[in-house]
Amino acid sequence: MLKNDLFLKALKGETVQRPPVWMMRQAGRYLPEFRELRDKYDFFTRCETPELAAEITVQPIRRIAPDAAILFSDILVVPRAMGIHVELKDNLGPIIPNPIRSLEDVHKVYVPDVNETLGYVFDAVKLTKEMLNDEVPLIGFAGSPWTIFCYAVEGKGSKSFDTAKGFCFSNPVAAHTLLQKITDTTILYLKEKVKSGVNAVQIFDSWGGMLSPVDYQEFSWKYINQIVDALADITPVIVFGKGCWFALGDMGKSRASALGVDWTCSARNARYLSGGNITLQGNFDPSRLLSPIPTIKKMVHEMIDEFGKDKYIVNLGHGILPNIPVDHAKAFIDAVKEYGN
Repeated sequence: MLKNDLFLKALKGETVQRPPVWMMRQAGRYLPEFRELRDKYDFFTRCETPELAAEITVQPIRRIAPDAAILFSDILVVPRAMGIHVELKDNLGPIIPNPIRSLEDVHKVYVPDVNETLGYVFDAVKLTKEMLNDEVPLIGFAGSPWTIFCYAVEGKGSKSFDTAKGFCFSNPVAAHTLLQKITDTTILYLKEKVKSGVNAVQIFDSWGGMLSPVDYQEFSWKYINQIVDALADITPVIVFGKGCWFALGDMGKSRASALGVDWTCSARNARYLSGGNITLQGNFDPSRLLSPIPTIKKMVHEMIDEFGKDKYIVNLGHGILPNIPVDHAKAFIDAVKEYGN
């Protein structure tokens, strides 16, 4: 039995004394102990070595004590398992040297045996669960099919992903074939993560906001919804679409347990657009963690007042930034724990 199940209670919509709190990218570069490991091991070595991934996952639990851990990994382990070569260069981000640009390229991409190709992730889940010792729940995650598709076709990060979008519009058969392969792989991957011990999963649609509302339905949401439907009976699913406020209505009607909200959408609008019944997660601007600590605490309390303490998980509106002082990250967590006292 978990010693702290506040996060799972919020996902079920149960009444709580205070909302739970965790931070996207909390196992990351703002922690000096993370940077030590980063300086010793390259990125994919950290992802693919269960002992390193587990240690990095647990670091913020020791240091700032959020109500949930999120497994240290990367959304790009999925395309790598599908035969797409991905390199990760510090300060440059992901590079795909041979991006997908034709139906012939799509046919070379395969749905793998996830136990063979991603077994190191499942080993990291099991090891992390041992290290957490039932203190807090563990979240597993994957990128949305559209977000993975963006990197696979664009070949690198982008401000607008025009090449990826252009591929959808000029070659829709190839685009949908690739999106379906990513979806099928992601379902197998997340189901195996649940079997290995994660308590919930989150789907990150980081680039969903690049699409118009109509195109979002066709190229992103219908694939995310397949994943939600496939997982909903075995684990709570959180969907986070950055810049996707226009899709909150459809998301709210899905079988997702919670919806992530970025900082550009107010609590009131998020409740209204999502239908008012689903648990919401978010949405503190990560840059705001550079504010003085008293300001952070005041703003966190105001944010909880706006969302309401029930059916709410306190989080940032995107991942924590590398330049955030650790005591400011801790102040964010502590502010939630002090709420209502």
